[in-house]
Amino acid sequence: MTANQTEAWQRGLVAGFEPLLMPVVHSLIQAREDLEQLVSQVLPDHVWQRPGGAASIGFHVRHTGGALDRLFTYARGESLSEAQRAALKVEGEAGDSPETIGALVADVNQIIDRAFDQLRATPASALLDERKVGRAQLPATVLGLLFHAAEHCTRHVGQAITTSRVLRG
Repeated sequence: MTANQTEAWQRGLVAGFEPLLMPVVHSLIQAREDLEQLVSQVLPDHVWQRPGGAASIGFHVRHTGGALDRLFTYARGESLSEAQRAALKVEGEAGDSPETIGALVADVNQIIDRAFDQLRATPASALLDERKVGRAQLPATVLGLLFHAAEHCTRHVGQAITTSRVLRG
């Protein structure tokens, strides 16, 4: 099997990243690859459809990037910006000029690139540092936030893939 035929986690260490962060790195690589495949599979009129009242593919893709951005913000020990809060409120809305699946995936890829930069700069010694999440200041750690961000991304990418398959029949 070649690298692109195996899942990201089966390909070994990725140079430039703390080995303890490999599950996060591999999850983001896999999410990116799965989203790229989705671009060629989703019909333009399927992006914002909500079959059976389920969330749209557009929501899942947009939320993948938005949640990743927000959780990595908390991992840096920062609060959300007003722009991040505003984006959260409209993640499920197509808007007047609905974005294409390609545009949505391109936006997520930029957020994944920034996440990789942050992961490269995250030392093992910081992984258990305490962080607070949201207005309620819920307790977390850097590692907990990074791991949750990765698994949350893969969950929503999987939901987008499933919704795409349902809509294609």
